[in-house]
Amino acid sequence: MSACIDAHIGTVGDALDNALMESQIGLYKTELIKPRGPWRSLAEVELATAEWVDWFNHPPALRHSQRPAGRA
Repeated sequence: MSACIDAHIGTVGDALDNALMESQIGLYKTELIKPRGPWRSLAEVELATAEWVDWFNHPPALRHSQRPAGRA
């Protein structure tokens, strides 16, 4: 299945080209993936990721809720 998405290729020497995304991926791995692993299935990772993204986009200060609970 193809998403029909072309990769962005920056010009040579763009040191900060992907810095923001790499920072976000690092945060995702540090806050979600490593502490809650090992993961049993891709579906489990997908659900946890969706919950984390929702929490990240709607912080508790705006939503008055808690970060998604850890895995049971």
